Amino acid sequence: MRTEQEVFDELGTLCASPGYVHAIAFFCFRDTLVGYQNEMTAEDMHNLFAPERLIRTEISTLIGLMLRAEIDSDSGTPELNEQYISRTEQLLKEMHEILMQEMHGGKSLKDVLESGIDPFNSGIAFREPIFYSGETAYSFQYRDLSARRYVQDDTWLESRKGFSIKIARDVVNALERLRIKKLTAVLNDVRNSWPAKWSLFPGFCFRADEISEKTGLDESIVKKVLLAFAVEVGDRNNGFNSLNDFNVANATPLLRRGDQTFVHFLEYSLAEALYDSPFYWMSADPAYRPTAMIHRGQFAEEFSRNRLERVFGKEHVYSNVDIHENKGKKVGEIDVLVIFANRAIVLQAKSKKLTLDARKGNDNRIKDDFKKSVEESYDQGYVCASLLGNPGLKFIDGSGQELPLVHEFKAVYVFCALSENYPALSFQARQFLKVQTTNVIRAPFVMDIFTLDVMTEMLESPLYFLSYVDKRTGYADKLMASHELVLLSLHLKRNLWFEDKLDLVYLEDDIEADLNVAMAVRRDNVPGKRTPDGILTRVANTSVGTILREIESRADARTLDLGFMLLMLGENAILKLSKAIDVIVERARTDGESHDISVPLDEVAAGLTIHCNEQPLLSSGTKLSGHCSLRKYVAKVDEWHGVCLHPNDGSLRFGVSLNYKWEPDLKMDALTAGFRKPTAFEDLFLERKGKIGRNEPCWCNSGLKYKKCHGK
Repeated sequence: MRTEQEVFDELGTLCASPGYVHAIAFFCFRDTLVGYQNEMTAEDMHNLFAPERLIRTEISTLIGLMLRAEIDSDSGTPELNEQYISRTEQLLKEMHEILMQEMHGGKSLKDVLESGIDPFNSGIAFREPIFYSGETAYSFQYRDLSARRYVQDDTWLESRKGFSIKIARDVVNALERLRIKKLTAVLNDVRNSWPAKWSLFPGFCFRADEISEKTGLDESIVKKVLLAFAVEVGDRNNGFNSLNDFNVANATPLLRRGDQTFVHFLEYSLAEALYDSPFYWMSADPAYRPTAMIHRGQFAEEFSRNRLERVFGKEHVYSNVDIHENKGKKVGEIDVLVIFANRAIVLQAKSKKLTLDARKGNDNRIKDDFKKSVEESYDQGYVCASLLGNPGLKFIDGSGQELPLVHEFKAVYVFCALSENYPALSFQARQFLKVQTTNVIRAPFVMDIFTLDVMTEMLESPLYFLSYVDKRTGYADKLMASHELVLLSLHLKRNLWFEDKLDLVYLEDDIEADLNVAMAVRRDNVPGKRTPDGILTRVANTSVGTILREIESRADARTLDLGFMLLMLGENAILKLSKAIDVIVERARTDGESHDISVPLDEVAAGLTIHCNEQPLLSSGTKLSGHCSLRKYVAKVDEWHGVCLHPNDGSLRFGVSLNYKWEPDLKMDALTAGFRKPTAFEDLFLERKGKIGRNEPCWCNSGLKYKKCHGK
């Protein structure tokens, strides 16, 4: 096998060939664009997950290597272009195989597994997952969040660059719309032209006046924006001599073609540069650098707070919370704190990128970057989480308000949120982070703010949001994916639930296609489904869905726990339970009597009792609580819930929640002696024929008299 550098050098020679720019155009069209008719679907995105597709980091590498020579766009022919494409794919495949071998220390995967040696004890093994990791942010997130990130820096931008961040955002947005229009036109021209003239390259070329016309902005201002993100004339990317060297094509993704024409190959790279580059411009100004650093940190905290407020409401979200002992000594600080019923989120925000040395496999830099970006954040969050509920401490938010905290929490979640793209973040967290947990403090949720943005967009209620967080942190050691959006998409489609016997589950990237479509619809005005078909849609019109809607935003520990339990159920169980609820509601509405059903839910080691009546609250509450207590004891479980529904429409009246360890009790043994088993779903659905006498066989075919069975 050849060395990585040998392959890289041959690739560099190939990319400098006359007419290679047409091969770049082909790769960008084939591997980064999604075609659809009428509405975009998950199936339309399948080409983005094809194994032969080039990923963005690979295409950026090709562009960076092409820049090392004068770009010749006049020498391309279809035959030559085909040769370039074929050889490029061969070399990139060889490069990937070399990095995979490097990741395994030169051994086969089978030998590594049998040896019991952890290959990731060496930093060099991280080069492959870092380079080939999936994108953790959408391009429209980079584009739109940039305007929020740098709004406080507009004075500097306008004085030094000649434009505001909003204008830059508008130019980038217009450029993408123009690029799609141009590529569509070029594609039509190609279909109607001689093969000798086939090339998609013209579709990636544009002028400043075209953007000016689309935006209404002065052409001179548009050109200032474009030049800020364009490779300088004469820059040959001389420092790009190995795979992980600095590549000017990432920082300045627009290319120059003469005085008036620009070339825009990768939408994603330009959007990311819009999000990242202004900070580095400002950091180069020694006088402004401290201010830029402050604004960078403030953005991460403020954005996280705003997104959590969207789910929980402002009354449940606090920022810059200082924790004081009685003598005024500060013992902790929380960037963003969420208190909702008996659950809390402690979020610590950081602004730290993965350095070039870390990307090159420098073991010390990888660990140092991780320590400064995630480990310190988690350690601080865990300490603060352990202090929650301590009556001897005071919690003061940024406005000076003392927070009314409950003294007991059922669960506290520690969020470590980064404002930067951090390749292979979940993978590194799994490898490096020393996790501490208690019965209350769960495993940490390490993410970037782009993931938090998507979570709060798709899971809009406290119940659904917290339920997902509880599942995700509960499976912290069992799940592996290239990034968090894969897991969220799986959850939205089929609920994040796995059997205990599974030790490890690895999920492929194509699972996220449904979520990608939904976010493009919501944020980029693409026609399609706003919500993936799954947990948010399939149970929505069932009786359980009605109950969930009624409790999803209540800051009540009892109903919140019930909601958690219901969301742990599989879809079939929810449909059966909904049908059972429909039966007892109909019977209560018909005969005016109280009806009930108790259901042991083995898959979540809990149970549920449902009463349907209009009895006074005091008596019906006492009856439901007692019934749940007896059922819980008979089932020998630690958790049992109860709800009382209105007979007229099946709406929720109230709920109870019993959460305590099951222990044998002689008094309860006596009370539950002869206690009938809960009604089976199938029996409940049997149609009753007429009035049944107390001594007649029960209608459910149990073999017992009615008075000993359903009449008891």
